Amino acid sequence: MASLSRRSFLAASGVVAASTLGAVAAPGEVDIVIVGAGAAGIAAARRVAAAGRRFALIEATSRVGGRCMTDRQSFGVPFDRGAHWIHMPDINPLAKLAPQSGLDIYPAPPGQRIRIGRRNAREGETEDFLAALVRANRAIADAARGKADISCAQALPRDLGEWRSTIEFILGPFGCAKNLDEISAIDFARSSERDVDAFCRQGFGTLLEKLAGRIPVQLSTAATRITSTKSSVEIDTTKGTLTARGVIITASTGVLNAGKIKFNPELPKRQADALAKLTLGSYDHVAIEFSGNPLGLQNDDLVFEKATGERTAALLANVAGSTLCMVEIAARFGKSLATAGENAMIAFAQDWLADLYGPEIRRAIKRTQATQWANEPWVLGSFSAASPGAQSGRKVLSEPLRDRIWFAGEAVHETLWGTVGGAWESGDRAAAAALKQLKLA
Repeated sequence: MASLSRRSFLAASGVVAASTLGAVAAPGEVDIVIVGAGAAGIAAARRVAAAGRRFALIEATSRVGGRCMTDRQSFGVPFDRGAHWIHMPDINPLAKLAPQSGLDIYPAPPGQRIRIGRRNAREGETEDFLAALVRANRAIADAARGKADISCAQALPRDLGEWRSTIEFILGPFGCAKNLDEISAIDFARSSERDVDAFCRQGFGTLLEKLAGRIPVQLSTAATRITSTKSSVEIDTTKGTLTARGVIITASTGVLNAGKIKFNPELPKRQADALAKLTLGSYDHVAIEFSGNPLGLQNDDLVFEKATGERTAALLANVAGSTLCMVEIAARFGKSLATAGENAMIAFAQDWLADLYGPEIRRAIKRTQATQWANEPWVLGSFSAASPGAQSGRKVLSEPLRDRIWFAGEAVHETLWGTVGGAWESGDRAAAAALKQLKLA
C-alpha cells in the first residue's frame, strides 16, 4: 500500500532489543502460543521473549514474514512480492529496528508523476489533479463525521470531472486494495497519514526475516482448531497439540473467514461478524525486468495515468536503483486479471506500459513475473479495508476473547490497517495485553 495523505499517527511500539531473544524454547506446555509468523506474530514473540516467558510461535508455511516476502532469486535483485512501502519511517518501529539488522532504509521520492497518454502531465494539469485529490480526501473526511457511515464512493464530490477515474483508483484500489464503493468512509478517514515513506534496499521481507532470526519458529505447522477452557487453551496443529495459558492469533481475516482454523466453542457472533466485514482486498505486483531504462524514469518513481475507467494501474519504476519495475494492479479489475492467470496479468502490464511509453519498450523487456496473493492458501488476499458500517470491527477484534484468546494483525489496528507497521504494533499490543491478563508480566 503506497502513500496517501491523511492524518498523522503515534507509533508507540514497545520495541524489544534483538539481544533479548533466543533464550526461550517452545516444547510441551507453554505460557503463550502465537499463531502465524508474519509481522504481528514476530512482534508478539519478541514481546513475550523479553518477558522471559515460554512460548511457541507456529507458522503454517515454510517461511516467516507472512505478507512480507522478498524474492532474491527470480531477478537477481530483491523483489518484494508483498508489502514494500515503509510508511512514516521517522516513527515506524520497523524502520527504527532496521539499522540493528544491518539493513539500509532510504527515503522514497516525494510525490508522483502523472502520465497523460504518452506524455507527462504539464504543471497546470498536475495542479488540477492534486486539487481534485485534496477535495476528494476532504469530502470523505467530512462524510466520516456524519451520523451514518457511507461508502467512500458515495462521499466523493460529483464535480471531479476528468480526474475522477484517476482519483478513484488512487484512493481505492491503489491505496486500499478495494473499489471505493466497498470501503467505509469512517475506516478510510481514520487511517493514519502515509504521505512520507521509505524503502528497505534489501527488501521489506528481508527485514522481517532478520527481526525473526533469533526467535524459535515451528514452520510448516498449521493451527487447525483452538479449544478454550477456563484454565487453558489447546491448539491442535498439523504436528500435534499444544497446551498454553493463552493464544495470540495473527492469521489473516482471509484465513479465518475461510474456516481454516476452527474454534471450540465457536466464535461469538460479535467476533464472527467483525471478521466477515473486514475481508481482504486484491493487490498484486507484476514485476518486469528491463534492459536499461527505456521508460526514462528515476529510481523508485511512482507513476499514475490519467485514467478513463477501472482498467488502470500504477507503476513503481527502477526499484532500489535496479532495472526492475512493478506494475500494481488491484481491487475488482486486478482480481479479474489474477483470476484469469499470470499470463493475463503480465500481458495487461506490458500493454499498459506500451500505451504510455510506446510499443518500442517491448523490445527491452527481459524477465517477468506476477504475484497472486489470493491463491496463497495461508493468506487468501492482500490487506483489509472495512466495508461501510464495519469500522468498529477492528476494535472488536482487539478485545480479548474469554480472557484466553487475542487477535492481532493489520486488520486489528484501527488506524494503521493495511500496513506492516500496523500489524507489528498490533502484535506487540496483543502480547502485552496477554502477559498482563495472564499475570505473566
